[in-house]
Amino acid sequence: MEFKEITPEELNGNPFSMIGKDWMLVSAGNSEHNCNAMTASWGGMGVMWRKNVVFVVIRPQRCTKEFMDREARFSLSFFGGEQRKALSWMGSVSGHQVRDKVAQSGLTPFMVDGTPCFREARTIMICRKLFAQPYDPACFLDASIDPEWYSEKDYHTLYIAEIEKVLTR
Repeated sequence: MEFKEITPEELNGNPFSMIGKDWMLVSAGNSEHNCNAMTASWGGMGVMWRKNVVFVVIRPQRCTKEFMDREARFSLSFFGGEQRKALSWMGSVSGHQVRDKVAQSGLTPFMVDGTPCFREARTIMICRKLFAQPYDPACFLDASIDPEWYSEKDYHTLYIAEIEKVLTR
């Protein structure tokens, strides 16, 4: 079944489940063979600056961050449970360690508007970066967050991006 384009307002899914329980792949690059992706279970969707946006966070040691910082766009790919093993692998293996991580994932990359995505996804979002900023530990209002989540002091970079296109099955 091919993808059809819908508006972000037509999205049929709960972002808490889509991101936090089902996970997503964050992908960036400029071709199917020069891209990287990582599994993420932190992020969100909403409205900012009168735009439909997503926000994702990436730690500095992740190979995908280099691709995110270089490219103007990235994709979020959401899957059904049948890809859980591949998503788990994509989240635990670094592109710094595995030469062609995407090819070894068992997932099929393809390009949408110059942005890598995956054919097995149920929903894909093409996103244009609007904002990027590393977390500043001085800004944590809840003092328990820093020691619990950042013992290595490897603070995420927050990316806010406009949803330019939503493809679904």
